[in-house]
Amino acid sequence: MQEAILRLASETVDVVIKTHPFAEILYWGPHLRHFSPQDASTLSRPVANGRLDVDSPVTLMAELAHGLFGAPGIEGHRQGLDGSPKFSTVAVSQQGQTLTITAEDQNAGLRLTSEMALDDSGVLAVRHGLTNLKSQPWQVERLAVTLPLAERAREVMAFHGRWIREFQPHRLLLEHDSFVLENRRGKTSHEHFPALISGTPGFSEMQGDVWGVHLGWSGNHRLRAEAKTDGRRYLQAEALYLPGEMAISEGETLWTPRLYASYSAQGLNGMSQQFHRYLRSNIICFPENKPRPVHLNTWEGIYFNHDPEYIMRMATEAASLGVERFIIDDGWFKGRNNDQAALGDWYLDEQKYPNGLTPVINHVKDLGMEFGIWVEPEMINPNSDLYRAHPDWVLALPGYEQATGRHQWVLNLNIPAAFNYLLERMSWLLGEHKIDYVKWDMNRELVQPGHNGKAAADAQTRQFYRLLDALGERFPHVEFESCSSGGGRIDYEVLTRCHRFWASDNNDALERNTIQRGMSYFFPPEVMGAHIGHHKCHATFRQHSIAFRGLTALFGHMGLELDPLAVDEQEREGYRHYAALHKQWREVIHRGTQWRMDMPDSTTLAQGIVSQDQAQGLFLVSQMAMPDYTLMMPLRMPGLAANARYRITLLDHPNIRLTGEGGHTMRKLPAWMEAPQTVSGEWLMQAGLALPVLDPETAILIGVERV
Repeated sequence: MQEAILRLASETVDVVIKTHPFAEILYWGPHLRHFSPQDASTLSRPVANGRLDVDSPVTLMAELAHGLFGAPGIEGHRQGLDGSPKFSTVAVSQQGQTLTITAEDQNAGLRLTSEMALDDSGVLAVRHGLTNLKSQPWQVERLAVTLPLAERAREVMAFHGRWIREFQPHRLLLEHDSFVLENRRGKTSHEHFPALISGTPGFSEMQGDVWGVHLGWSGNHRLRAEAKTDGRRYLQAEALYLPGEMAISEGETLWTPRLYASYSAQGLNGMSQQFHRYLRSNIICFPENKPRPVHLNTWEGIYFNHDPEYIMRMATEAASLGVERFIIDDGWFKGRNNDQAALGDWYLDEQKYPNGLTPVINHVKDLGMEFGIWVEPEMINPNSDLYRAHPDWVLALPGYEQATGRHQWVLNLNIPAAFNYLLERMSWLLGEHKIDYVKWDMNRELVQPGHNGKAAADAQTRQFYRLLDALGERFPHVEFESCSSGGGRIDYEVLTRCHRFWASDNNDALERNTIQRGMSYFFPPEVMGAHIGHHKCHATFRQHSIAFRGLTALFGHMGLELDPLAVDEQEREGYRHYAALHKQWREVIHRGTQWRMDMPDSTTLAQGIVSQDQAQGLFLVSQMAMPDYTLMMPLRMPGLAANARYRITLLDHPNIRLTGEGGHTMRKLPAWMEAPQTVSGEWLMQAGLALPVLDPETAILIGVERV
């Protein structure tokens, strides 16, 4: 029946859905210019011998009751009963490119509401709501979103990581069975970023069909890529529930987190650009329409050693370097002299700040900068007045000794008094002081998270959202940064409540190149905190030139992480130079289209950003290690206007040396570096630009401008 076939359409991507008698996605791929609903009949499957005598669909909920035999989208029961639901469509509503399908299983007493919206960017957002229709609670063990893939999607790309080394991609060919990514750390996590990408074998930045998904959820999660024994493939994503954690009462609805999905026929760049457009149009919301201010954060400069007079001198120097937002990090509150005490005691340390924070804040603002401050409200130290007064406020299961992590426990936000205490103290901090920005940290995993004797990891995440929502309503002018020992809580759902991510606690420029590249697959530069650190990295002790550090921090939301008074004038001049360079190109970096280029080997990374009107482009080539080949391959510059002509400029070229100066260098520079050249966009995109031979751990910055 034709009315059972509906389509969601965008300029680049279409999704075709069969709605009756059950809901099933038949097609998710390139936009169909000549689509007709009756065309879908060509996908009516045969029934293979030796199996069930009926077709087994991969429905929106992927129920086992259809004879799926793979990973189902729903698992649960009512004390052993109603454990194999099978949903039939009862209502369909389409408004524009948003589709809502309601299905029920009267026997199991469950209703399923599926919402699918295809954005103009080409990103599909999907979520399911499960409603209990019977008086007895239904215990939810799994509730996932399932999206089918084309059979040619045989390679899977995922991301692993650790503290100070986030967003590291890895790949595998998936011909049979499943690849499963699970996170049980209670936050988005450094280790398992909630995303999967599947595509044609060998897909790259510039080519191949790719299907990418990201689960917008800041807690435990499970993602799966599966190849069924009949050859069909699908991606699946869900919040991961601990045993006994989730039950829904009569009339109650449990919604899955939203799954954001992007298909691209132009490789990983096309996928990323769709995600970036979606975020910029639908999720990223800054309090003011202004350039993203250059930061200085005091953490690696002074750690816990707070002296207001010295901090004001730091601020004065920071302003002279071009800093626009000054942030005081950990150590400002009562008794906080190291990381072993005082979390939870959110009162000003009057010994360090006898005149309060206001003189420091006023000094910062008189210098023309915004003021920010660090907090970690979700944590409590055993050595704190708060714990001594309320030892029962720890998120834990009774009868067990709760392990500390970084000398701290987690505060149980499900306890109303604990939640209200944090809301009151954060409201004091933001209401009594002229604070523009909050760096919100969260520095440990959840182990045996419990409330009232039951698992409560999911509930803790929801209470964190509620706390941020309440503060956002009270203080709409304040921007929030999501930090979790760096990149441990980075996802689309927390981004609806914050304005910036701290990508990593590692400011090592060499490591940051790969961390920031991995993050760029799903997030645009304006929300990626990227700082120039000390010349000797505090995380790795590796040393880099100011040029390599400055250029690496350029393609994000730039900042400094150091004491500007404790470095020499050459370093300070470098900070000043790269802050000014970032400001010069900030509009392009934070609003343009980002590209990652395929290079001959992994020793070289190349990226670029082209303005929306294609009038300007900025390209960075980073030499990570000794190159495999004697000569660099030409750099092709995507995203330009083919019929325009561009002037090529070497904007920053440190450490380029000719043979007479010694080392791994050249006898002669590429011609365009010796004399100005103007060439067509088509030539730069198709033929490219010869590159100089670079030393390891250096970079060059190239600008193009339409003439």
